[in-house]
Amino acid sequence: MVKRMLSQAYLWLLLIMLYAPILIIVVFSFTESKVLGNWTGFSWKLYSSLFHTGAHHSLVNACLNTVAIALIAATVSTLLGSFAAIGIHHLRGGERKAVEFVNTIPILNGDIITGISLFLLFVSLGITQGFTTVVLAHITFCTPYVVLCVLPRLRQMNPNLYEAALDLGATPLQALRKVILPEMRPGMISGFLLSLTLSVDDFAVTVFTIGNQGLETLSTYIYADARKGGLTPELRPLSAIVFVVILVLLICMNRRDGKNKQLTR
Repeated sequence: MVKRMLSQAYLWLLLIMLYAPILIIVVFSFTESKVLGNWTGFSWKLYSSLFHTGAHHSLVNACLNTVAIALIAATVSTLLGSFAAIGIHHLRGGERKAVEFVNTIPILNGDIITGISLFLLFVSLGITQGFTTVVLAHITFCTPYVVLCVLPRLRQMNPNLYEAALDLGATPLQALRKVILPEMRPGMISGFLLSLTLSVDDFAVTVFTIGNQGLETLSTYIYADARKGGLTPELRPLSAIVFVVILVLLICMNRRDGKNKQLTR
């Protein structure tokens, strides 16, 4: 009994430590105080200032750039990683282990090393740094994660399904589209969402590949804002919105997975 109470207390303490900072930001996004922790009364002013005035045009642009880069990088990474996973899955023996080992190197490698390497690559090739180089960099470090998300789904798939589809008259492309892709879809969705999160969250790789043409993402904007001696108050409602959107997506995904498990029983 005591052991159970201690384990529950530890769990609740851990959850409070994880989510208390986020809840504090959400709560203080509803007050117009410029200092976090100073409650001056309930107000929608920060939300209104974020969306309806031009005072924070650079912050809005940074958000739009971040979303555009994340969506492009996640989509391309999902496609590349999914097809790469199919190729790796059909390798045998030492070849598969070698390729899987190579795939894990970018994941284990430090972000700053990846950023410097890509920076030197773009400079040596004479590529002007900007939106394109950031997207390419994000695709580079997101693709291995997609491979790791998709490979388990392929291993769980019945290996005879593809051959059976071919025996029944389907072309290889039709078998890929109607047999393999449906089996891979949960892993592809997980890989897409993980790539989206990694891209939005990234700073180290972005700062080395963003160039000096005025392009800003949310991470580089926050870094530059913090170096000025403080953070823009409108970052609080923006953080609250991002948290709520992610929470809603997770709830929807969990409900969808629960319904699918019930249907398969």
